[in-house]
Amino acid sequence: MQSTIRIIGIDPGLRRTGWGIIETLGNSLRFVASGTVTSDGEMDLASRLCQLHDGLAEVVHGYQPHEAAVEQTFVNKDATATLKLGQARGIAMLVPARAGLRVAEYAPNAVKKAVIGVGHGEKQQIHMMLKVLMPKVEFKGNDAADALAIAICHAHNRQAITSRLAALAG
Repeated sequence: MQSTIRIIGIDPGLRRTGWGIIETLGNSLRFVASGTVTSDGEMDLASRLCQLHDGLAEVVHGYQPHEAAVEQTFVNKDATATLKLGQARGIAMLVPARAGLRVAEYAPNAVKKAVIGVGHGEKQQIHMMLKVLMPKVEFKGNDAADALAIAICHAHNRQAITSRLAALAG
């Protein structure tokens, strides 16, 4: 018998880290919650990372997801910004891992392909498809919407991942 799996998707960012939680049972998806953890841009980097850690830890503790998915960092022209994003992404991976969750990673184009059917698209297309896939969905801003898309991507891909892990263990 299948059981419901609760997934947290995380869209890492130093200013705003989006999170979205869905439940999946077979092929059905159900919206649970979404939001954004923010850091104070006036604070030093270490303090901002602590804010992200503590906010995400509160979400994970409160919603008790079974699995996590994080968007992979893309490299841009600004090395300093890329490094800071990488540090925020480290927090986004650390928090669920410390809670005992398996953390999957997905490239931005894989997330878009899972949600809108193609690897490139506009934010509005993602927002529209979230509403089609989960009519009761609620999100404020692009970060929370992207996090929900990451969770959906994982819901679509988790069966293949689970099968591969079972084959390696067997």
